[in-house]
Amino acid sequence: MIQRREFLAAPVLLAAQETKFRVAVVGTEHGHVNGFLNAARKRTDVEVVGPIVFEDRAKLKGEKVEAVACFTSTDRHLEVAKLCAALKLPMMMEKPLATTNEDAREMAKLSASAGIAIFVNYETTWYRSHAELWRFFKEEKAAGRIRKMVAMDGHQGPKEIGVGPEFLGWLTDPVRNGAGALFDFGCYGANLMTWMMDNQKPLRVVASVKRNKPEIYAKVDDEATVLVEYEGAQGIIEGSWNWPFSRKDFEVYGEKAYAHAFGGNSVRRRKVGDKLEETIVPAELKPDEADSISYLKAVTRRKMQPGGLSSLGNNLVATEILVAARESVRSGKVVVLR
Repeated sequence: MIQRREFLAAPVLLAAQETKFRVAVVGTEHGHVNGFLNAARKRTDVEVVGPIVFEDRAKLKGEKVEAVACFTSTDRHLEVAKLCAALKLPMMMEKPLATTNEDAREMAKLSASAGIAIFVNYETTWYRSHAELWRFFKEEKAAGRIRKMVAMDGHQGPKEIGVGPEFLGWLTDPVRNGAGALFDFGCYGANLMTWMMDNQKPLRVVASVKRNKPEIYAKVDDEATVLVEYEGAQGIIEGSWNWPFSRKDFEVYGEKAYAHAFGGNSVRRRKVGDKLEETIVPAELKPDEADSISYLKAVTRRKMQPGGLSSLGNNLVATEILVAARESVRSGKVVVLR
């Protein structure tokens, strides 16, 4: 999979007789909006309306758009989903899906009742390395049953890397973000592990968080570790605002092999019987699945249905993991999910 900003080498050209894909940007407080807009500017097949903060139905209805890309704080996703459902517009939101299970389930109901796609965008969805892990474990079946997964995501901290004041404001609000690093970066591991475990709900979740920099992050955690237990397998999610550098790495261990995805473009793996670990350069993704804009366009124009890492099915479970982790921190107990 390719990283959508770093590997779009040339503009995507408008196919003959194809109309431009008009997408409305709702909300600008999520800093990932900049990457979306920068990618859109390189394309001739896309027209972004805005970015405009559409606060009411009338303004959005007045724009002839095909879909919505949501860049609000996480706690406002349901509000935007209600607007999209009323207008019958597909909606893609930035990760994670929700701050509560109630909001997540309500969005799933809206998607079903309105007949619209509602799905979630993660940067890591477009990593070629993750597609290679899926192929190795699920299609080639080279590793046997999954036994352990470790997801390591984060950076030095939002303030340390210089995010804008609006983004920083809600990231460090326990209500608007759901937590601190636990939700901001724990969501990647919850999403990836749910995917690799075929959307099954884990048995139990237990979590621990730290506030290593209270002078900066007074209200939320900046360090989170979550243990996710499945029948016969275990996942460890490490979300942090304390890494010495940015990282999004994912390790998966099976009965007969392991594979490690390092960022978007490199996989190292080893099978039982191999003397050495080998490095794999993953194949490019299909065009409609190579980046968030192409995917949103393909889903909106009914070339495909949301699936895998983006799907509501996955993200309902991922939300349950995150909420259970937050409750485990609050109670100091293991949270049983099934």
